[in-house]
Amino acid sequence: MAAHTSTGPGTDLPALPVTFRPTRTRIVLLTIGTAMFATITAIALLLERLSAGERISFVFTAALLTSVLVLLSRPKVVADEEGVTVVNLTSKRRLAWAQILRVNLRPGDPWVFLDLSDGTSLPALGIQPGIARQQAIADARALRTLAETRGTGTHEG
Repeated sequence: MAAHTSTGPGTDLPALPVTFRPTRTRIVLLTIGTAMFATITAIALLLERLSAGERISFVFTAALLTSVLVLLSRPKVVADEEGVTVVNLTSKRRLAWAQILRVNLRPGDPWVFLDLSDGTSLPALGIQPGIARQQAIADARALRTLAETRGTGTHEG
């Protein structure tokens, strides 16, 4: 969740640095991962007919499944004075404010897209409407405002 401070009339800029992430989704994923790991491990230890190798395979499978959920909970967008760091599932990219031309979250988009000065678009999975739509919209607006005031970005409603 982003903290906001007013920096002038009609502006509502987040205090930097600020981290945007799908907090509710992250909580759900990490809670399910922890519960699943504990349950599968408990089953492995309680089933008397399992050999040591079978128990290890149960725990290994639980760890593998949990690690997938941890990976899915990784995305975030961190904005600071110099620019933005976009952390997606398996990648991390640092952008200067001037590289971000536009911040888009259109109806039906699964997450924010950043239009970049090199002509490409970068998905920013750290802001996604999933189970917290209003928070994602507020976060996208805050990031858009930051990009417009700190970079060379243009506004698209």
